[in-house]
Amino acid sequence: MSKKRKNLLEMIGIYTIIGIMFVIILYPLLWTLGVSFNPGRGLYGAQMIPENWSLVHYEWLFFDPRSNYLTWYKNTLIVALSVSVLATFTVGLTAYAFSRYRFKGRKNGLYAFLLLQMFPVLMAMVALYILLNTVGLLDSLVGLIIIYIGGAIPMNAFLVKGYFDTLPRELDESAKIDGAGHFRIFFQILLPLAKPILAVVALFNFMAPFMDFILPRIVLRSPENFTLALGLFNFVNDEFANTFTRFAAGAILIAVPIALVYLFLQRYLISGLASGATKG
Repeated sequence: MSKKRKNLLEMIGIYTIIGIMFVIILYPLLWTLGVSFNPGRGLYGAQMIPENWSLVHYEWLFFDPRSNYLTWYKNTLIVALSVSVLATFTVGLTAYAFSRYRFKGRKNGLYAFLLLQMFPVLMAMVALYILLNTVGLLDSLVGLIIIYIGGAIPMNAFLVKGYFDTLPRELDESAKIDGAGHFRIFFQILLPLAKPILAVVALFNFMAPFMDFILPRIVLRSPENFTLALGLFNFVNDEFANTFTRFAAGAILIAVPIALVYLFLQRYLISGLASGATKG
């Protein structure tokens, strides 16, 4: 077989696999979008391309007094923005300390980060519930934010630490000669250089509250404190009020803030993902 034909077959195979994956990903998204425009409330009789499409479900989410959708959206944005900012800042400080300083327990701390990543969050749910109940933060967005921030540290600090390790230590030494302290070195020298990997961490931390259901289900009790994932679950959980079309409309709108944050950070994301994968 000639080299030209071999390359052609490889290219056809690659594009075939990409096409199949594209269909697998796009098909449920199109169905969700189509169902959200169906005038009915159930999946029975719903069509991907409805003949009589309607915005009635979107109108219900935003304007019906029985809908708590805007409250859930506000709660989720508060949690997502708080976790994204605070967790990224905390992870950056933690990674900087483990990368630049040598202290007692440093090696064991790194091993602890790796060990904590091996266990699912579900193993700590009972302990987290008891802890939040003890300190009076159960059924509170503050308690949920604290748990998300705590969970983000072991998951991301090791990744960011690997990125900091690739930055020349001569930068720190030059800054110290000029009289810079530790915080000035971190904020004015290393932090701007670490924007790509921190953008990845910020995006992942922002997305987590929109996608997570189990943790809010355990922590939150009052409907006015629900996040989107927990609130939308009630649309399809009620035995006598399965409103899948409203659920689909609410799920589609979840993508809006995530897409906006992605577009805002996209110039850093590609280099950050590549750096986090190869520089650790």
